[in-house]
Amino acid sequence: MVNASEIKEHMEVVGADGVHVGKVDHVQGDRIKLVRKDEEHGQNDEHHHYVQLSAVASCDGGKVWLSADAANAQQLLEEEDGSSVRLDEKNAQR
Repeated sequence: MVNASEIKEHMEVVGADGVHVGKVDHVQGDRIKLVRKDEEHGQNDEHHHYVQLSAVASCDGGKVWLSADAANAQQLLEEEDGSSVRLDEKNAQR
């Protein structure tokens, strides 16, 4: 697992395939809290989503690289309470 101190605010989070998943708001415990709004990538969520640090493969080139490709990484996203993000809800917001 990557050292949480390597993950900095506003780093881009990408899947193993290099496709954008989100941007870091900050590390909160054993999870990365993602920003709600990412205008550069057309993201405007109503609330924050999270990803477990255990899903991070590395930090390299100013990016947080996940162990799953972007399509599968969407399934790793969590709500604040730890429940899974409903993909149909997330896709409807885009």
